[in-house]
Amino acid sequence: MTPAPEIPAAETPSTPATGRTAALALGDDALVLSHRLGEWAGHAPVLEEEVALANIALDLLGQARVLLSMAGDEDELAYLREERDFRNLQLVERPNGDFAHTIVRQLYFSTYQHLLYAQLATGDGPFAPLAAKAVKEVAYHRDHAEQWTLRLGDGTDLSHERMQRACEELWRYTGEMFQPVEGLDADWAGMEAAWLESVVAILDRATLTVPEGPRTGAWAAGAGRQGLHTEPFGRMLAEMQHLHRSHPGASW
Repeated sequence: MTPAPEIPAAETPSTPATGRTAALALGDDALVLSHRLGEWAGHAPVLEEEVALANIALDLLGQARVLLSMAGDEDELAYLREERDFRNLQLVERPNGDFAHTIVRQLYFSTYQHLLYAQLATGDGPFAPLAAKAVKEVAYHRDHAEQWTLRLGDGTDLSHERMQRACEELWRYTGEMFQPVEGLDADWAGMEAAWLESVVAILDRATLTVPEGPRTGAWAAGAGRQGLHTEPFGRMLAEMQHLHRSHPGASW
């Protein structure tokens, strides 16, 4: 298992308000998805996936630590905030479900994250150092999800059915990824077009049908950035924060 990545520390809690908003959004995405992937420990379908999912979770946790430290104390932000204070996408908080759901969630998110970090890495803003390191990790995350999408989508009748169901159920959560985040200088429309092109091409190769449901609008999800979360998130947060809250002020 590879160690958590060594990513250069960016700005400290003196980060301007707009930068803090962006740091919380990106940091919460990474933290929450890291925890979700960590829930597969001891439950992955094959031994190799125990290691692969754990490594991806560690990469994301390393990103989360740097990002949250830009906004304040990383432990306090992770363990002492209430549900409405988290700014992560609703997509990353969705339960793991079966392995197909986890893979589709990872495909959707890692494709977006790779596009975003690639843009941020070329700039001179406070997130450039992190993005330049993390974009290499996320390229692996995306490739891992792509290979499993092809394997399961074009596999057995059962694996195809489960992948198709996962694609459709998670599709409505993808539009939120391209809502502008204060403090992030990115071409959101261009990213969305590139994301659609990439994901559609992968689904086509996997013999999966591109979902027809809305990604934006009244019937789509998309309020995680405003602190509105899905019901399973509260239960996940309680589990994640339980130990820290049970021993306030303890040092480990």
